[in-house]
Amino acid sequence: MNPSLENLQLYPFQKLTKLFEDLVPRDSLPTPIGLHIGEPRHSTPEFIRQELINSLEGLAHYPTVLGTDRLRASIATWLTQRYHLSSIDPDTEVIPVNGSREALFSFAQAVIDTDHKAIQPAVVCQNPFYQIYEGAALLAGATPYFLNQLPENNFSADTAQLPDTVWERTQLVYICSPNNPTGKVLTLDEWKHLFDLSDRYGFVIAADECYSEIYFDEGHPPLGALEAAEKFGRSGFPRLVVFSSLSKRSNVPGMRSGFVAGDATILRKFLLYRTYHGSAMNPAVQAASTVAWSDEQHVAENRKLYYEKFTGAMHILGDTLPVSMPDAGFYLWLRTPVSGIEFSRRLYREGNVTVLPGSYLAREAHGMDPGEDFVRIALVAPVVECMEAMERIRDIARKF
Repeated sequence: MNPSLENLQLYPFQKLTKLFEDLVPRDSLPTPIGLHIGEPRHSTPEFIRQELINSLEGLAHYPTVLGTDRLRASIATWLTQRYHLSSIDPDTEVIPVNGSREALFSFAQAVIDTDHKAIQPAVVCQNPFYQIYEGAALLAGATPYFLNQLPENNFSADTAQLPDTVWERTQLVYICSPNNPTGKVLTLDEWKHLFDLSDRYGFVIAADECYSEIYFDEGHPPLGALEAAEKFGRSGFPRLVVFSSLSKRSNVPGMRSGFVAGDATILRKFLLYRTYHGSAMNPAVQAASTVAWSDEQHVAENRKLYYEKFTGAMHILGDTLPVSMPDAGFYLWLRTPVSGIEFSRRLYREGNVTVLPGSYLAREAHGMDPGEDFVRIALVAPVVECMEAMERIRDIARKF
């Protein structure tokens, strides 16, 4: 067996099961509310469901890894309009993927160069983070390094936390913007700094943007990595690949549909890898994805529901806990009056509400665990259910 498998930690939700195994919510408690998993629970739009049904005859054929021309053209058109790009080539700069998760993992396997055994490659990511980044780095033969995101620094990823000796070995940087779990969106200046570092050290940037379409001001959508690159005249998006998904945008997590886009030279090699990896998208899913990327009305309606939930949460929690609106995304990264682990146990036992301790999404780095005194709350349930959960959280927090 691959010895690197021994370095993988339990997934956060496995840890959560262990955390609660000795607890039983009180019999008198109302219906349980789960806000620990970032799975959208709004209805899938009917037109997407219908296109999936109408395209089931495609199951009789093997799909190509590159996907259909229609799907890539739909994605390229969406990218051009959403991020004000002058152009993006659907044939060389876009590849459909089976959700961003599998692509984020497999990308490291294709990008990391382990030929020089004397130099241990490094992969850098924000901390807290999506655990796939760490697993991808370890199984690609690299060492993960972390940039702590702290509230006193507005959850920015300060690259000065790592010395030049690490940056010189860095081959890949995972950046999640809007961030899971903090909701932080990188600014144009922060992208400029990251691009400058990439130019200096030669690493590839993997920009995870699967939360890009959940935001709260219709006139100011989050800045994207491709958009930032174009603003700086970085033609061809050198050493930059963006990962996006329909799961959150269109409420279709079960479709496993997304794309990667960016540097054509890197994508050509990644496509070769994927040809052997066997990760072509289901033809019916390709058809449904094509129409999903071509419609914005359902996405705007989706955002309205999240806005209602977040404004309600601010109102209910605001006088009890230090809560603030994220830049984007559907998570509350909430500072807790005791450790996130203890607070999660109290919420489960006394309020029948399940949230995720922040330390399950972070690692100790630079002398601290930036998730220790936080919980992540996914506002994915229906509005009424989320508001009920906020009231229970408030009432339990007041006991502290």
